[in-house]
Amino acid sequence: MNRFGKLSLALSLVLALTGCGLSGGAGRPDPGPAEGTLEVHYIDVGQADSALLLCGGESMLIDGGNVADSDLVVAYLADQGVEELDYVVCTHAHEDHVGGLAGALSQYPAGEVLSPVTEYDSQAFGNFLKYTQEQGLSLTVPEPGDTWTVGTAAVTVLGPVQDYDDTNNTSIVLRVDFGETSFLFTGDMERSAEEDLLESGAWLEADVLKVGHHGSDTSTSYPFLREVDPDYAVISVGENNDYGHPSEDTLSRLRDDDVTVYRTDLQGDVVCTSDGTSLTFTVERNDGIQTNPTEDESQPGTYIGNLNSHVFHRPDCSGLPAEQNQVAFSSREEAVAAGYTPCGRCDP
Repeated sequence: MNRFGKLSLALSLVLALTGCGLSGGAGRPDPGPAEGTLEVHYIDVGQADSALLLCGGESMLIDGGNVADSDLVVAYLADQGVEELDYVVCTHAHEDHVGGLAGALSQYPAGEVLSPVTEYDSQAFGNFLKYTQEQGLSLTVPEPGDTWTVGTAAVTVLGPVQDYDDTNNTSIVLRVDFGETSFLFTGDMERSAEEDLLESGAWLEADVLKVGHHGSDTSTSYPFLREVDPDYAVISVGENNDYGHPSEDTLSRLRDDDVTVYRTDLQGDVVCTSDGTSLTFTVERNDGIQTNPTEDESQPGTYIGNLNSHVFHRPDCSGLPAEQNQVAFSSREEAVAAGYTPCGRCDP
């Protein structure tokens, strides 16, 4: 039995003795007291996904972006002082999730490597499998109800609850509980798999939702979002991507549920730190901008000028200058009259 199996079995025995089940429908998991902090890093890998969890000296990498993001992910791990990866999770076999994991596995020893499948016909997945095997490891296919810990954070597998032909729906769904705070990772799971997960009775309510499928309208349905009922959502998405992600329909649903949205396309790397009771978010850039404005709010009466370049922007533009280099204008006309030219990116 591998390390993952032993830990899952040990946790299952403890939970059975204490009457605290972690499988779907048994109520919210009780991870016990939180020690220290849990950091959840939503890494900006463009139109792709990658997240790093750090707690108690242990780490878990969930997805690694595209193949081209390998160096970026490896550099990010190094910047965070990571020396080994206790868990590596490929949520599903599409390149924008599995691609960069080969690079991470080529540089960092891993404890367990998890995937919903052990075979997939692509070079990106083949390289992921190659570097897993070079470490003397094999891919573990988890099942709903499997559990393990990262530091004192409890990780529970919620899905997939059925077999699917659509690769997006095979996404491993993970719940992470740390003290009174909780996080949900759904990969690219789409509506049909969301419906099945709801019917399974899994405990879905979470403080932070990593929005499925980069904010596509194929995911984050109203019934699913109501069940999760997050306070915060993070959308991992590429700037000006060809897919129109995130969908306005998805953003509208998040607004209707009064969810605070963070976006990697607008804010770069997003880091959420939990002390077990409260959550703190920090972003790489553009802190405090409108990330999910209504249609009326997207045409604001205030514009932000760059004192150095004399270019003016919408306040939600990803190219805003540093705060000390900003000047505000109450109208477009005022900015033009002051000699400022419109930004080519946000077209104010």
